[in-house]
Amino acid sequence: MATKHVFVTGGVTSSLGKGIIAASLAKLLQARGLKVTIQKFDPYINVDPGTLNPYEHGECYVTEDGAETDLDLGHYERFLGNYTSKASNVTTGKVYQTVIEKERAGAYKGKTVQVIPHITDEIKRRLLLLGKGRKYDIVITEIGGTVGDIESLPFIEAVRQVQWKLAKENCVVIHLTLVPYLAAAKELKTKPTQHSVRQLQQEGVNPDVIVCRTEKPLPLALRRKVALFCNVRPHAVIEAIDQKSIYEVPLNLQRQNLDGILMDLLKLDDKVEPNLDAWKDFIHRINNPTQEVNIALVGKYVELQDAYKSILESFIHAGAANSARVKVFPIQSEHLSEENVKEKLAGMKGILVAPGFGSRGVDGKIFACKYAREHRVPFLGICLGMQMAVLEFARNAAGIPGAESAEIVPQTGFPVIDLMEQEKQQAGMTDTMRLGAYQSKITRGSLAHKVYGKLSVKERHRHRYELNNAYIPMLEKAGLQITGRNPKTGFAEIVELSDHPFFIGVQFHPELKSTPEKPAPLFTAFVEAALHHANNT
Repeated sequence: MATKHVFVTGGVTSSLGKGIIAASLAKLLQARGLKVTIQKFDPYINVDPGTLNPYEHGECYVTEDGAETDLDLGHYERFLGNYTSKASNVTTGKVYQTVIEKERAGAYKGKTVQVIPHITDEIKRRLLLLGKGRKYDIVITEIGGTVGDIESLPFIEAVRQVQWKLAKENCVVIHLTLVPYLAAAKELKTKPTQHSVRQLQQEGVNPDVIVCRTEKPLPLALRRKVALFCNVRPHAVIEAIDQKSIYEVPLNLQRQNLDGILMDLLKLDDKVEPNLDAWKDFIHRINNPTQEVNIALVGKYVELQDAYKSILESFIHAGAANSARVKVFPIQSEHLSEENVKEKLAGMKGILVAPGFGSRGVDGKIFACKYAREHRVPFLGICLGMQMAVLEFARNAAGIPGAESAEIVPQTGFPVIDLMEQEKQQAGMTDTMRLGAYQSKITRGSLAHKVYGKLSVKERHRHRYELNNAYIPMLEKAGLQITGRNPKTGFAEIVELSDHPFFIGVQFHPELKSTPEKPAPLFTAFVEAALHHANNT
């Protein structure tokens, strides 16, 4: 059987939820026994989101093989429970970079390089790449941006060419649009959807299914109207009404038989009866918590929830595992000071200090670490959060008052956080960023050992600076334990305090591998510790 391709496009406005629709559909098809993967094509010219400010595009998600990607890949992995890869996220920047490199190498033999066919051919090559070798039954491709935007035109043209090339039963296009509710008129309006589909059709692509994002239920008559004016069957007009949780979207789509419609369009036989029992159990635990706990998220991008998307989702997973609702209180680290930290963190039963880059807001993170250590509040520091916890301990407990990070103060005389020597030698020649999954060897009997239940783990990284090994003896003498190390480099991966109920910092990002059915062990243990603290204070 040839690999089937499903394309998800969007119109009217951005942020409608194409990624959630793609992930939900993939979940439903996977539940039918099919091998499914998802990829994202983004029309921005950046090669990847690694250099983007989180306020621009949300968090930068990192794959197991070290790709810096769009945050939608996090949704794909959380819904499917399978890893994505470097091939799963393609940008305009990557496409043009490849074409220009080929042109410089003479690959086009003196031809004039143009958007059509050279750019669209490269897009098509990447569109079909994951489907080669029949590793997957279905490849779902989300096309970022909005139909009609100049940036998305080459991608829509590439989809048109693929739709023209592939057999009808091997290619399906789903178009997500908005059906707004006008409160003054007290009615839903389909005209934006009609215009969006018409724009898509003018660009040569005919949708097979239309998914309508809406705040109100769509009456049957309105669905028939959309079907008539947009040239699809009435049963292929799907209502994507707002849900209490993104994890309920697959069930809403299943109730409308979207997966069955796709099976028919792609001429696929049902392999097994869809089984979503574990998923439904997870949703039941989300909606029926037996307890509640307040946890502070201290970071410098808290005004945009997508900046810490994987962390927030990990709290949902960990909360469900503990039959609890985790109420996350975002706290802007720039606004934390030695004078107000007690007031700002009062009532918090757990404190997570978030990752990040650069000097802005680091003092507030250090004050939060100190508060958690001295007031014995369960603490989890991730990446930069772990480094700030080390600096706080070095200054206030280990007798190194001038302790600094060379990232923040490059000329510091006490670089407790620094580029290690082998990394310094690379500087100027290659990127020193540590990206993707690396192994950590864990100390037997440590808190980390208790949390993970094993002595070796692989977690994903995204950082440059490390805990300077030269200062470890002083830190350990004062009571900071290094309980996780990279076996190849000896770099510290996990630090903790044994005389604290729950105080752990990790150089990696445990949130990136958390899923509803396999929540991150560190988050699950952290929420459990916060609940214990809440019940005993």
